[in-house]
Amino acid sequence: MSVFRFPVRRWLWRLLLALFLIPFLGVLMLRFVDPVVWMWQLQRELNPPASYPAETQHHWVSLTEISPAMQLAVIASEDQTFPQHWGLDIDSIYAAISSNQRGGAVRGASTLTQQTAKNLFLWPARSYLRKGLEAGLAVLMELLWNKPRILEIYLNIVEFGPGIYGVEAASQAYFHKPAKQLTATEAARLAAVLPNPYRLSAAAPSDYVWQRTQWIQNQMRLLGPNYWPAS
Repeated sequence: MSVFRFPVRRWLWRLLLALFLIPFLGVLMLRFVDPVVWMWQLQRELNPPASYPAETQHHWVSLTEISPAMQLAVIASEDQTFPQHWGLDIDSIYAAISSNQRGGAVRGASTLTQQTAKNLFLWPARSYLRKGLEAGLAVLMELLWNKPRILEIYLNIVEFGPGIYGVEAASQAYFHKPAKQLTATEAARLAAVLPNPYRLSAAAPSDYVWQRTQWIQNQMRLLGPNYWPAS
């Protein structure tokens, strides 16, 4: 028994080390290198929804080429504690768990960092395993990146409409202008469709999208132009 115990233990430690190093190195690399493909996009390509186009749209831009209004709009709509948290919003997680346990509407509690981790590395299905991996990757991203880099990647890979990836492609498709020139209303309108860009349209906004756009604009005014970038 002792002849085999040491090799097994050694290989177990190597496996655990690899399970840590692989995501660590992958996340570290993306601090400096823009991703050319990501898991959400791959899954759409391999298993396209009914309305998915034959050709997708995407154009990477740096954060300096994205309107400050657009940056504030996604923070106001998706994660108002983004400048302060370390990847997870514990209060929102507890509130979501409490709501779900009471049998109310199923609530999510994903920060922008978690959403970026999911879009980059993971699959969309709801499960505790995926949420656990998402949380771990979010904390790792907060450790190895900075807030501007997280927001830059998020805004460049999130899907604003069927096959329309990133804010630059969305701005060109819906407003025929670069993302740097988006107004507050246009930015809020794009952010309004992010919960479900297949049911919500920035091209032909429903009453709900207009209401959500107005709500986001109000939140942007309450946060104020100095809320982002974080001091």
